Amino acid sequence: MFSKGQLIFAAIFVIAFIIAMFWSYKKDIKIHKKYYKNSFIVLISIILVIIIFTLITFSLH
Repeated sequence: MFSKGQLIFAAIFVIAFIIAMFWSYKKDIKIHKKYYKNSFIVLISIILVIIIFTLITFSLH
């Protein structure tokens, strides 16, 4: 399905991408703490809205 070279490239790309994500997040952690203090509240709200819509949908059928 994939050649050996493609699999090696994919593995190196994934490892490099994960390292870049961690490095970028570590570099910006102070900014995240300042501007995104209560972002978990938004996440919980979105999850609750999805659950409520799901319950309404299943209760109407």
